[in-house]
Amino acid sequence: MSIATPPVLDLSPAIVAAAKASKAWPFEEARRIITRLEKRGPKSPVLFETGYGPSGLPHIGTFGEVARTTMVRTAFRLLTEDKIETRLLSFSDDMDGLRKVPSNVPNQEMMQAHLGMALTRVPDPFSNEYPSFGAANNARLRAFLDGFGFAYEFASATDYYASGRFDAALRRMLEVYDEVMEIILPTLGPDRRATYSPFLPISRKTGVVLQVPMVDRDVAAGTITYIDPEDGERVTTEVTGGAVKCQWKADWAMRWFALGVDYEMSGKDLIDSVKLSTRICRVLGTEPPECFTYEHFLDENGEKISKSKGNGLTIEQWLTYASPESLSLLMYTKPKTAKRLGFEVIPRHVDEYSSFIEAFPRQPLEQQLGNPAWHIHSGHPPADVAPISFAMLLNLVSVSDASDKAVLWAYISRYLPEMAVAAREKLDQLAGFAIRYYADILKAKKHYVRPEGTIAEALGALDAALAALPPASTADEIQTVVFDVGRTFFPDPAKKGPDGNPPGVSLDWFRGLYQVLLGQDQGPRFGSFVAIYGIPETRERIARALAGTLVDA
Repeated sequence: MSIATPPVLDLSPAIVAAAKASKAWPFEEARRIITRLEKRGPKSPVLFETGYGPSGLPHIGTFGEVARTTMVRTAFRLLTEDKIETRLLSFSDDMDGLRKVPSNVPNQEMMQAHLGMALTRVPDPFSNEYPSFGAANNARLRAFLDGFGFAYEFASATDYYASGRFDAALRRMLEVYDEVMEIILPTLGPDRRATYSPFLPISRKTGVVLQVPMVDRDVAAGTITYIDPEDGERVTTEVTGGAVKCQWKADWAMRWFALGVDYEMSGKDLIDSVKLSTRICRVLGTEPPECFTYEHFLDENGEKISKSKGNGLTIEQWLTYASPESLSLLMYTKPKTAKRLGFEVIPRHVDEYSSFIEAFPRQPLEQQLGNPAWHIHSGHPPADVAPISFAMLLNLVSVSDASDKAVLWAYISRYLPEMAVAAREKLDQLAGFAIRYYADILKAKKHYVRPEGTIAEALGALDAALAALPPASTADEIQTVVFDVGRTFFPDPAKKGPDGNPPGVSLDWFRGLYQVLLGQDQGPRFGSFVAIYGIPETRERIARALAGTLVDA
């Protein structure tokens, strides 16, 4: 079900004042909406809209549009002290015709037989659970948005057209038909120009969404006339009641006009569509919404992720290995910068999210409102964070070859014998993510380097130094020993040591540690790793590496 009530905000004078000075992008966007209201006059509710084309499965970009719009909505509510009602409408363009069969759905032959039909008239290819392909995809989107607790209302184009909610706007579109054509036709090629109409009739015989030219129009009667491409019959139909659907750019403008949309985001590829829809919206008789253009997510090959191709990470894949909050952080950060979206970005976002949560209580108010955690949690970031990083847990899984969380907890409990219940729950969840991520993503990439020459000598010295340490040595004490050994065997005169004097330590020392003992080029702060993993266990690993038995581990 949709959740209609957004969370309560702290509206104390100090936080409202800090919001008015904040440079965080959601507040900047919210100010544009306030300026719009100041120019046009009071309006309630203010309508935020997101769009979804259910011709393919929902993907991370679809979720991102709702997450980011929610962040702007929250910022607007704070800046206006929540005195203006707001709504967030998640609109599904499920009356669009199926133009091609997505490659990532089953029953391809059945889908092929329904090309051209409205998505809500194409049978569900997944099961018999839903009445149509559009309904099945809508359900997937809603279930995911509900799982995040978004405060939104869901809308179906099919329902809005059929129920008559768009009737007045459709009649208005018919009145300004010539002006709309003047806007669109110059942007089309000769072939498409010959068949274009703002209205797409739904064939009464086949259910196909037809792309045919109009041969007659009757504004007073609210009808259009076209030639049926199947049999050449002259057909007159109303533009109301779901008998037609508007062509894409006209449809977007019609929706803005009919619903009074105040704010909507869209991807970089729709810049031209925004411009044309904006012009059409004004022809219809109203100002278009404030629009925000975001950059795309790219797959590992640098191509835009697509719901029809199924390339790039899926929502489900991200949530297999990381928390929803880490995904929200991905959405918050630099929305106008293109991001390559592969499995490798997950650990960084998990740990960055934890860092923002950890820093939040220590920050002054103005910095808190610039902290992504405030926007991710609509002003209510949690107090607890996992006390061990995801990167560290991944290394623990690697060295222990753990396939069960109990193995990790044997190390964790020794390192942190006392832990708050909430922190323990978060760490337990993170441990599960780490085990799955290592097994599926990292394990096959492990490559251990056999130590030779200087690195072998340095490891022998590190073993001796660790043996001399008390068993309960802290991570900082262990790190000092690691650094001292590195300073002896891998000095870097260009760098300074912890005492402020040269030499420092070459990165070759730490890279060598990771390659020999962890099978990777990078790793955690080594002193912290040893403190959790254990000095005896680390020494045993060094011995195996020097003996050459760790290479094939």
